[in-house]
Amino acid sequence: MKVAPIAHALGARGAETLLVHTGQHYDPQMSDTFFAQLCLPAPDFFLGVGSETHAVQTARVMERFEPVLLETRPDWVVVVGDVNSTLAAALVAAKRREELGCGLAHVEAGLRSHDWRMPEEINRVVTDQLSDLLLTPSNDARQNLIREGAPDELIRFVGNVMIDTLHARRDAARALAMPARLGLGDDYVVATLHRPSNVDDPAALSTLLRSFACIATERPVLLPLHPRTRARARAFGLEPLLDGLRVTEPLGYLEMLGLTDACSAMLTDSGGLQEETTALGIPCVTLREQTERPVTITHGTNRLVPWPLTVEGVVGAYRDAIARRRDANVTPEGWDGRASERIADVLLSTPPGARVRT
Repeated sequence: MKVAPIAHALGARGAETLLVHTGQHYDPQMSDTFFAQLCLPAPDFFLGVGSETHAVQTARVMERFEPVLLETRPDWVVVVGDVNSTLAAALVAAKRREELGCGLAHVEAGLRSHDWRMPEEINRVVTDQLSDLLLTPSNDARQNLIREGAPDELIRFVGNVMIDTLHARRDAARALAMPARLGLGDDYVVATLHRPSNVDDPAALSTLLRSFACIATERPVLLPLHPRTRARARAFGLEPLLDGLRVTEPLGYLEMLGLTDACSAMLTDSGGLQEETTALGIPCVTLREQTERPVTITHGTNRLVPWPLTVEGVVGAYRDAIARRRDANVTPEGWDGRASERIADVLLSTPPGARVRT
């Protein structure tokens, strides 16, 4: 969802791009579906790293990306977000950039949860420290980078590229009529769970599923079930808590967007859904202690669940979100569907050059 609009914007300007799919998100059906729905061509390189521990996954991406970098010798290596692939590709590019004369650009630079228990926070901070261009999605991100000593001249505010994809594909998502296809009517809640801190802890997962079950007595709760969450629910003996929910397999991007666009509220631990619900004006309760996207709270429709997790806290936050629905037209600066154009302009107007740190 972040790479597609950037690739399209660069292609529209006549730039040659090469797409590397690491295979970190490895489910073939889901991967193929996302490429088709986002109008992305087949990757030029597929690294096939699969699922493993953080260390093994990062190492595999580094091992398999380095030959690609040496073969293609790009002007810019563009990495997005905060996953292990982001960090691994950034490390390889940073170690080889003086030799190759390439630059490293990080899209979504400067986002911070200030929670070092999150693997993603480590990935974000280290990638930003290595990057030659820090492409920020919101104004708070610049302040985070400045506090960490990033040179101001490396920072460019470009806006939120995820919202480009939302604007571009919203009509196609609506055309699927997903709520009707699933028999949900026009008043339902969508929930998602996948973060290890929520699903690997039996107490946390039990609390969240019991909360969903309670909410389902008021409105239908749709839960596209992540494979990790399904496996943990089975291992912890929590599958009976799913009985009152509308459980589905993981959904494609368009299917999920169509359901999010029409729902009454979202309950999630996903970063991207915090952003999408803000852009759509949908009440969102984030099932985490912190968020790296505070702009979705200060300028959007998001709120954090009270911590520590309790059924009463989750249900109360959901009811408050429903009662205080905000204006869908109030969105953060730069969430206008043109972030990818600004990213392309910055990349094509900035000489890559090797960065020298002092």
